[in-house]
Amino acid sequence: MRSKNTKDVSFPKIFVISGLSWVFDAMDVGLISFIAAALIGEWHLTPQQAGWIGSINAIGMLIGAVIAGSLADRIGRNKVLMYTVLLFAVTSGLSALALTFSVFLILRFFIGLGLGGELPVASTLVSENVPDYKRGRMVVLLESFWAVGWIVSAVIAYFIMPVWGWRAALIIGALPAFLAIYMRRGLPDSPAFKASIKQKNTILENMKTLWSRKYARSTLMLWILWLFVMFSYHGMFLWLPSMMVLKGFGLIKSFGYVLLMTLTQLPGFFSAAWLVEKVGRKFVLISYLVMAAFSAFIFGTAESLPTLIGGGMALSFFYLGVTGTTYAYTTDQYETDVRATGSGMANAAGRIGAIAGPLVVGYLVAAKVSFTIIFSIFFISCIIAALNVLLLGKETRARKTIEEEKAEPKALY
Repeated sequence: MRSKNTKDVSFPKIFVISGLSWVFDAMDVGLISFIAAALIGEWHLTPQQAGWIGSINAIGMLIGAVIAGSLADRIGRNKVLMYTVLLFAVTSGLSALALTFSVFLILRFFIGLGLGGELPVASTLVSENVPDYKRGRMVVLLESFWAVGWIVSAVIAYFIMPVWGWRAALIIGALPAFLAIYMRRGLPDSPAFKASIKQKNTILENMKTLWSRKYARSTLMLWILWLFVMFSYHGMFLWLPSMMVLKGFGLIKSFGYVLLMTLTQLPGFFSAAWLVEKVGRKFVLISYLVMAAFSAFIFGTAESLPTLIGGGMALSFFYLGVTGTTYAYTTDQYETDVRATGSGMANAAGRIGAIAGPLVVGYLVAAKVSFTIIFSIFFISCIIAALNVLLLGKETRARKTIEEEKAEPKALY
C-alpha cells in the first residue's frame, strides 16, 4: 500500500524527469535519421552502410534492455534509470567528435546501451506510481514525450544542421547529462518496488518466471508484438528523411516535409492515451496497427506530394499511438517483482526487429527494390502484430473502485 503523501509529492517529479529523459532519447533517434541522410553524402556511404547506423544502435538497445530491466528489479528503478541516461548522454556527445565511420558506429552502440536500458525502466517507474486504473493513460502520456523529442530533432535538422552541421546537432544530444546529475539528488523509487525488496529473486529466477505458466502466454504475445512493431518503426522512421531524398527531393526540403509529418505524432499519442482507459489497450493496439498498415501502404505507393505527405502524417499519427500503447500494455502484463525484467526482455525482443528493419531497407534500396514493395513488407508486419494481439492478447484495462474515486486527489494526474 503506497503512502498517500509519497504519491502526492513524488509523482509529478517522477513523471516530468522520466518524460524529459524520453525527450532527449527521441531527439537522438530522430537526429540520427536526419544525420544518416547527410552522412551518406559526406562520407560516401552505401545504403547498406547507412542501414548499419540504425542497426548497431538497436544491438546496443537490445543488450541494454536486458541488463537494465534485470538490474532494475534487483537494485531499484531510479538508480538504473540515472546511469543509463548518463551513459547515453556522454556517448552521444562524444559521437559528435567521430572522424571515421567505424568510430561513429562504436559510439552508436554505447548510445544504444543507455537508450535501450532507459526506456523500459522509465515506463516501469511511472506505471508503479499511479493507480492501476490510470496506469495505461500515464504510460502512454509518458511515451508522448517521445514525439516532442522527434519534433525537436526535426526542428534542429531543418534550422541548425544546414548552418552548423550534424556535429552540432549531436552535441545538443549530450544535454541529458544535466538531467542525470539532477536525478542523482534523490528521485524516489516506486513504493511497489520498496515493498517487495525483501523478497527479491535472482535475475535468472526472474527470467525463468516470465515463461512460467502464469506469464508464458503474455510473454510470447509481447515478444511477437515488440518484434514486429520495432521492425516496422525503425525500418520506416529511421529511413524516412533518406527516402524523401531518394524520391527526388532536396535534403533541406526533405527535412521540412518530415518535420510536417512528425507534427502528427503528438495527437497520435494523446488520442491513444485517452482511448486506452475508455475502450481498452487491446482494441487500441489492434485498430491503430491496422490503420498504420494502410497508412504505410499509402505512403509507399504515393505518386503525388499531397498523397505522400498525407500518408506520412497518418503513419506518424497511428504508429506512435501504437508504440505508446505497447509500453502501457507491457507493464500491465506483469506484477511488481518481475515487471522491469518482463518489460526489458520484451524491449529486447523488439530490438531484434529494430536491428533487422534498417538493414532490410538498406539492402532493398541498394537492390533497387521499389518503395511499394518495401512498404508492403511493413504493411504485412503491422497486420501480423495486430493478429498476434487479437489471438493471444488479453484486455488489461483496470477500473477504479468507488473507494479509490473518493480518496483520489483530483488534480494530481
